Amino acid sequence: MQHHTQDNTPDSGSPALPAPRTDESGVLVLGFGNVLLGDDGAGVRLVERLCRNLGPGAAQFVDGGTLSFSLLSHVGAADSMLLIDAANLHRPAGTVEVFEGAVMDEFLLSTRRRSVHEVGLIDLLDTARLLGCLPPRRALLCIQPLRIDWCDALSAPVDAAFPGALERAKAILDAWKLP
Repeated sequence: MQHHTQDNTPDSGSPALPAPRTDESGVLVLGFGNVLLGDDGAGVRLVERLCRNLGPGAAQFVDGGTLSFSLLSHVGAADSMLLIDAANLHRPAGTVEVFEGAVMDEFLLSTRRRSVHEVGLIDLLDTARLLGCLPPRRALLCIQPLRIDWCDALSAPVDAAFPGALERAKAILDAWKLP
Protein backbone atom coordinates (compact mmCIF):
# COMPACT_ATOMS: atom_id res chain seq x y z
CA MET A 1 0.00 0.00 0.00
CA GLN A 2 1.31 3.40 -0.88
CA HIS A 3 1.63 5.93 1.89
CA HIS A 4 1.57 9.57 0.90
CA THR A 5 5.04 11.08 1.17
CA GLN A 6 5.37 12.83 -2.16
CA ASP A 7 6.10 16.57 -2.26
CA ASN A 8 4.02 18.12 -4.99
CA THR A 9 5.11 21.69 -4.49
CA PRO A 10 4.32 23.45 -7.75
CA ASP A 11 7.05 25.34 -9.60
CA SER A 12 4.73 27.58 -11.61
CA GLY A 13 2.15 28.42 -8.98
CA SER A 14 -0.28 25.78 -10.27
CA PRO A 15 -0.88 22.29 -8.88
CA ALA A 16 1.43 19.53 -10.06
CA LEU A 17 -1.01 17.20 -11.85
CA PRO A 18 -1.12 14.36 -12.57
CA ALA A 19 1.32 12.34 -10.49
CA PRO A 20 2.80 9.21 -12.01
CA ARG A 21 0.78 6.07 -11.27
CA THR A 22 2.36 2.96 -9.91
CA ASP A 23 -0.24 0.68 -11.50
CA GLU A 24 -1.79 0.41 -14.95
CA SER A 25 -5.41 0.14 -13.90
CA GLY A 26 -6.12 3.86 -13.51
CA VAL A 27 -8.06 3.00 -10.34
CA LEU A 28 -7.36 4.84 -7.11
CA VAL A 29 -8.54 3.35 -3.81
CA LEU A 30 -8.13 5.99 -1.14
CA GLY A 31 -8.72 5.41 2.57
CA PHE A 32 -9.30 8.31 4.95
CA GLY A 33 -9.11 8.48 8.71
CA ASN A 34 -6.91 8.51 11.76
CA VAL A 35 -6.10 4.99 13.00
CA LEU A 36 -5.40 6.38 16.48
CA LEU A 37 -9.02 7.53 16.83
CA GLY A 38 -10.78 4.16 16.87
CA ASP A 39 -13.44 3.86 14.19
CA ASP A 40 -12.25 7.02 12.41
CA GLY A 41 -9.46 4.80 11.04
CA ALA A 42 -11.92 2.39 9.39
CA GLY A 43 -11.23 3.78 5.90
CA VAL A 44 -7.48 3.33 6.16
CA ARG A 45 -7.78 -0.13 7.71
CA LEU A 46 -10.27 -1.30 5.07
CA VAL A 47 -7.99 -0.13 2.25
CA GLU A 48 -5.10 -2.05 3.85
CA ARG A 49 -7.21 -5.24 3.93
CA LEU A 50 -8.45 -4.68 0.39
CA CYS A 51 -4.86 -4.30 -0.85
CA ARG A 52 -3.86 -7.54 0.91
CA ASN A 53 -6.86 -9.36 -0.61
CA LEU A 54 -6.54 -8.10 -4.18
CA GLY A 55 -2.80 -7.48 -4.39
CA PRO A 56 -1.08 -4.14 -4.92
CA GLY A 57 -1.34 -4.33 -8.72
CA ALA A 58 -5.15 -4.29 -8.72
CA ALA A 59 -5.27 -0.53 -8.10
CA GLN A 60 -3.29 2.28 -6.57
CA PHE A 61 -4.02 1.84 -2.85
CA VAL A 62 -3.30 4.98 -0.85
CA ASP A 63 -3.45 5.59 2.88
CA GLY A 64 -4.82 9.12 2.80
CA GLY A 65 -4.81 9.34 6.59
CA THR A 66 -6.01 12.80 7.49
CA LEU A 67 -4.41 14.51 4.49
CA SER A 68 -6.47 16.14 1.80
CA PHE A 69 -5.15 18.73 -0.68
CA SER A 70 -1.82 16.91 -0.86
CA LEU A 71 -3.76 13.95 -2.32
CA LEU A 72 -4.91 16.00 -5.32
CA SER A 73 -2.20 14.62 -7.60
CA HIS A 74 -3.43 11.07 -6.91
CA VAL A 75 -7.04 12.05 -7.63
CA GLY A 76 -6.02 13.87 -10.81
CA ALA A 77 -4.14 10.85 -12.15
CA ALA A 78 -7.04 8.43 -11.64
CA ASP A 79 -9.69 7.35 -14.15
CA SER A 80 -11.77 5.76 -11.37
CA MET A 81 -11.72 6.44 -7.65
CA LEU A 82 -13.07 4.53 -4.67
CA LEU A 83 -12.99 6.53 -1.44
CA ILE A 84 -13.43 4.74 1.88
CA ASP A 85 -14.14 6.57 5.12
CA ALA A 86 -16.07 6.52 8.36
CA ALA A 87 -19.14 8.77 8.17
CA ASN A 88 -22.15 9.62 10.22
CA LEU A 89 -24.94 7.89 8.33
CA HIS A 90 -27.38 8.21 11.23
CA ARG A 91 -27.61 4.41 11.23
CA PRO A 92 -26.48 1.65 13.62
CA ALA A 93 -22.72 1.28 14.08
CA GLY A 94 -21.16 -0.89 11.39
CA THR A 95 -23.71 0.04 8.72
CA VAL A 96 -22.05 0.22 5.30
CA GLU A 97 -23.39 2.47 2.55
CA VAL A 98 -22.08 3.09 -0.96
CA PHE A 99 -22.70 6.28 -2.90
CA GLU A 100 -21.65 6.51 -6.56
CA GLY A 101 -21.16 9.37 -9.01
CA ALA A 102 -23.62 12.22 -8.63
CA VAL A 103 -25.26 10.49 -5.65
CA MET A 104 -21.88 10.54 -3.89
CA ASP A 105 -21.51 14.25 -4.63
CA GLU A 106 -25.00 14.96 -3.29
CA PHE A 107 -24.34 12.95 -0.13
CA LEU A 108 -21.14 14.84 0.59
CA LEU A 109 -22.75 18.21 -0.06
CA SER A 110 -25.79 17.38 2.07
CA THR A 111 -23.74 16.33 5.08
CA ARG A 112 -21.08 19.02 4.94
CA ARG A 113 -19.20 16.55 7.10
CA ARG A 114 -16.20 17.97 8.90
CA SER A 115 -13.85 15.84 10.92
CA VAL A 116 -10.38 15.70 12.38
CA HIS A 117 -9.07 15.67 8.82
CA GLU A 118 -7.10 18.83 8.04
CA VAL A 119 -9.27 19.65 5.02
CA GLY A 120 -12.54 17.94 4.28
CA LEU A 121 -13.11 15.40 1.57
CA ILE A 122 -15.60 17.83 0.05
CA ASP A 123 -12.83 20.41 -0.34
CA LEU A 124 -10.53 17.91 -2.06
CA LEU A 125 -13.22 16.85 -4.53
CA ASP A 126 -14.34 20.44 -5.18
CA THR A 127 -10.76 21.39 -6.01
CA ALA A 128 -10.41 18.41 -8.36
CA ARG A 129 -13.70 19.41 -10.02
CA LEU A 130 -12.54 23.02 -10.48
CA LEU A 131 -9.27 21.84 -12.00
CA GLY A 132 -11.12 19.46 -14.33
CA CYS A 133 -9.48 16.34 -12.93
CA LEU A 134 -12.28 14.70 -10.94
CA PRO A 135 -12.46 11.04 -12.03
CA PRO A 136 -15.70 10.37 -13.92
CA ARG A 137 -16.16 7.03 -12.17
CA ARG A 138 -16.17 7.52 -8.43
CA ALA A 139 -17.71 5.97 -5.38
CA LEU A 140 -17.68 6.53 -1.65
CA LEU A 141 -17.95 3.57 0.70
CA CYS A 142 -18.87 4.73 4.21
CA ILE A 143 -18.94 2.87 7.50
CA GLN A 144 -20.97 4.20 10.44
CA PRO A 145 -18.61 4.50 13.42
CA LEU A 146 -19.53 3.61 17.00
CA ARG A 147 -16.77 5.59 18.68
CA ILE A 148 -14.19 8.12 17.63
CA ASP A 149 -11.81 8.57 20.53
CA TRP A 150 -8.21 7.78 21.44
CA CYS A 151 -7.99 4.08 20.71
CA ASP A 152 -6.06 2.14 18.07
CA ALA A 153 -8.69 -0.61 17.69
CA LEU A 154 -11.95 -0.68 15.80
CA SER A 155 -15.17 -1.18 17.73
CA ALA A 156 -16.75 -4.64 17.52
CA PRO A 157 -19.63 -3.57 15.19
CA VAL A 158 -17.28 -1.80 12.76
CA ASP A 159 -14.82 -4.69 12.73
CA ALA A 160 -17.69 -7.14 12.15
CA ALA A 161 -18.81 -5.06 9.15
CA PHE A 162 -15.46 -5.42 7.37
CA PRO A 163 -16.15 -8.69 5.48
CA GLY A 164 -19.31 -7.24 3.94
CA ALA A 165 -17.59 -3.90 3.27
CA LEU A 166 -14.72 -5.72 1.53
CA GLU A 167 -17.18 -7.57 -0.71
CA ARG A 168 -18.94 -4.33 -1.64
CA ALA A 169 -15.62 -2.65 -2.45
CA LYS A 170 -14.53 -5.62 -4.58
CA ALA A 171 -17.86 -5.55 -6.44
CA ILE A 172 -17.37 -1.88 -7.31
CA LEU A 173 -13.84 -2.47 -8.56
CA ASP A 174 -14.96 -5.54 -10.56
CA ALA A 175 -17.78 -3.56 -12.18
CA TRP A 176 -15.30 -0.87 -13.23
CA LYS A 177 -13.23 -3.52 -15.07
CA LEU A 178 -16.14 -4.34 -17.37
CA PRO A 179 -15.99 -2.82 -20.87
